[in-house]
Amino acid sequence: MESILKKILKVPYLVFIVIAATTVFLFLPMKDNTRMETNLDKYMPADHPAFIYSDKAEEWFNIKDGIIIAVENKDGVYNTGTLTIVKQLTKKLQKMPEIERDDVTSLYTADNIIGTEDGMDVRAFFKKVPKTKEKLEELRQKVLTNEMVYERLVSKDETVTVIIAEINDDVFTQEFYNKILAVTKEFENNENKMYVAGRPIVEGTLALLGPEDMKRMVPIVLLVIILVLYLTLRSVKSTVLTMLVVFISTLWAFGLMALVNIPIYSVSTMIPVMLIAIGVADGIHLYSHLQLYIRKHPETTKKEAVVDMLRSMWKPVVITSVTTAVGFISLLTSQVYPIKYFGIFTAFGVLAAMVFSLVLIPAGIMIFGLPKTKPVKDNKKHNNKFAYDFAEKVLKHKTVTLFITIILVAVSIIGITKVWIDSSFLEKFEKDSDIVLTDAFINEHFGGTSTINLILDSQEEDAFKTPEILRIVDKMQDVVEGKLQVVGNSFSLADYLKRMNKVMHADDEAYNTIPDSKNLVAQYLLLYEMSGDPDNLWKVVNYNYAKLNVTFQLKSDNSKAINSALEVIHTFEDDFKKHGITMNYAGSGYKALVFTDLILEGQIMSLIMTLIIVIILLAIMFRNIKLGLIGSVPILITAAISFGLMGWLGIPLNTTTALLSSIAIGIGIDYAVHFIEQYRINSVSNDKLVTAQKTMAHSGRAILFNAIVVIAGFLVLLFSVFPPNRELGFLVSFNMFVSFVGTLTIMLILLNRSNIYFEKQKEGKIK
Repeated sequence: MESILKKILKVPYLVFIVIAATTVFLFLPMKDNTRMETNLDKYMPADHPAFIYSDKAEEWFNIKDGIIIAVENKDGVYNTGTLTIVKQLTKKLQKMPEIERDDVTSLYTADNIIGTEDGMDVRAFFKKVPKTKEKLEELRQKVLTNEMVYERLVSKDETVTVIIAEINDDVFTQEFYNKILAVTKEFENNENKMYVAGRPIVEGTLALLGPEDMKRMVPIVLLVIILVLYLTLRSVKSTVLTMLVVFISTLWAFGLMALVNIPIYSVSTMIPVMLIAIGVADGIHLYSHLQLYIRKHPETTKKEAVVDMLRSMWKPVVITSVTTAVGFISLLTSQVYPIKYFGIFTAFGVLAAMVFSLVLIPAGIMIFGLPKTKPVKDNKKHNNKFAYDFAEKVLKHKTVTLFITIILVAVSIIGITKVWIDSSFLEKFEKDSDIVLTDAFINEHFGGTSTINLILDSQEEDAFKTPEILRIVDKMQDVVEGKLQVVGNSFSLADYLKRMNKVMHADDEAYNTIPDSKNLVAQYLLLYEMSGDPDNLWKVVNYNYAKLNVTFQLKSDNSKAINSALEVIHTFEDDFKKHGITMNYAGSGYKALVFTDLILEGQIMSLIMTLIIVIILLAIMFRNIKLGLIGSVPILITAAISFGLMGWLGIPLNTTTALLSSIAIGIGIDYAVHFIEQYRINSVSNDKLVTAQKTMAHSGRAILFNAIVVIAGFLVLLFSVFPPNRELGFLVSFNMFVSFVGTLTIMLILLNRSNIYFEKQKEGKIK
């Protein structure tokens, strides 16, 4: 490896030409192939059993997420103007190519099941907009006495009514969203205010805001990194070459992504920030060594200085880059596509940055010359006084340091038990953002903008015409709604039959129950199929009445809310089992919950795999398993403290913060590698204190610079529009600080106490 790098020094201009040509080759596909994935169903593994079943159920019952448009009139919606808006807006939505006509529900299109002299009929609430007080009051009474519509399409206080347009998963685009907003804006006036919400809006906006956030973050992180790099390296040439490394490696990562036709997911937008913050580490360590060498050898030539830099640093640079890449590659254990691809392409970018650091920086030095460095007047201890004193105090007070560490880890372990997983997409937005406030407004007036679908499955045809089974369904709905404030509403075949039974008994409230016999249930259903639109019925039951869809509306989309609902629903499992009925789930809300479970599984697997591989790599590099274990101690402590802090601060584990451990381990292990390597080299002094002091002066300095730059880079995420990104920026920066401190204290103490290199010297084996 060293000989290859030396040969490259002979053709520095060719190095720049080859890298530039390859970068252009990878950049070209980015122009045509780069695309943003806005369908969040594509984030999930299609072959997962839960998603396979959910997809089937969505086909059986035409389950789709809906865009909810709320019309608010503070004087009440039962007026000609508001009802005209409802009618005209409904018809406009029905004409949109992205929306199927029958998938738009409002007061204008909803079915009103009524009793007649001849039996039962299904009519519209209104076809012509009522204009007289009498007609408006008549409509009001129709809605008020219809449990299937009241508080579902019209709020309890009668000031808000909603139009729900269900759409397919692949429909949402920025253009479509803008069209929806433009259409609703047309109808807004002084009396009627419009609100647009619903899961497609939340998911689509989240995916579309990602690139905007990246455009905002990248210039800031570039500016911060350049400034911090210059302040640490004190050289324009060194700063430019180091930044060139991360710029090209980032282009290569996205170029490869486009070349293999992988879309950009919302989490992928953080790759540039990651690579810019991480990619400078190799350059910092290379230049730090170079500066120390030049200070000791002020008369050195370019070639001599670069050769010494490569001879001393190529191995730790390679091993640190590989361990960092391993941290990201371990994300392949996740079944969540965005996290998996984030890991692959960030790892590729890290390795690309390693290659460019070892090739481009030396070539740049050969072309542009050595950085200016002040020569050292002498080589006495006072030149590194702070580093020497720090190392001495750490070793002198090692018992106190170890005690404090044990206390921190113990407190952190308690905090870890408080960490929870969050599936919410809404909580990725600011609490005062329009999208969150709109969602809250609709949740306040209606059953909820989030849904989970319970699918009841029987092997017998007509099972769900049985009154005993339907009563269990009805009781379950009442119990779930009654016990949980987060569940605002529910809907099933039981609601249809209760309505039918009531209207067939002259609207007597005493008959707002499930009919007593299976034959009567069958007759009601036949009457409805003949009178109404059977397509509406097939949204709650399949054609042979062997499968039933019960929809629960929730006022929150986070995991705690969904799990609380599932917990109560599960109490009816034994009741259904007695009738040979199984319970399954479908819909976007449930899939989001499974999504979070997959994140947790991937996080655990990633953490375990990364630690094992890192320990093995360190043991191989330093030819000692003890050193592999010692090197892993700072990152283990960092991981524990980090997750403990998340627990104590109530920061949930989500698609963003799930990346935490891999990032922390991947970056944090760099410090251990550089420190142990210098400790090995300095151990020739055969004096444990001198070895610690020299290592602190050399690697401690570079690690400090590295930590400052990485922390500054990740703190830029505090400017992100997404709260989880800000949380990640804070946590990674905190991790880097803890890892930095842990390396210079705990690991130094362990190396000192282990006596590894000094035992070898006694045996005459030191190399």
